[in-house]
Amino acid sequence: MKNKNISGLFRKMLVLVFIIYFIYTVIAQQKTLNNYAQERKKYNDNIETAQEEQNELNEMKENINSDEYIEQIAREKLGMYYPNERVYIDIEK
Repeated sequence: MKNKNISGLFRKMLVLVFIIYFIYTVIAQQKTLNNYAQERKKYNDNIETAQEEQNELNEMKENINSDEYIEQIAREKLGMYYPNERVYIDIEK
């Protein structure tokens, strides 16, 4: 009788240890998966930002030799204007 009690108790303890180990493993894996998901989101955000920047640079590359772009840069960066052109300066800025 005592052997059956000890054997039954041993089996119950073994099952309990297995369940505790299983739960611990699931929780640890979930934490790892959450970390990977955060990293993936960060990398996807970086990729999206880089693609937007690349699109802007491609647009600038296409427009860089156009007359409108050259005129805009001459006005904004170099302060150049056409002869006899009236220039109004906003004193609020």
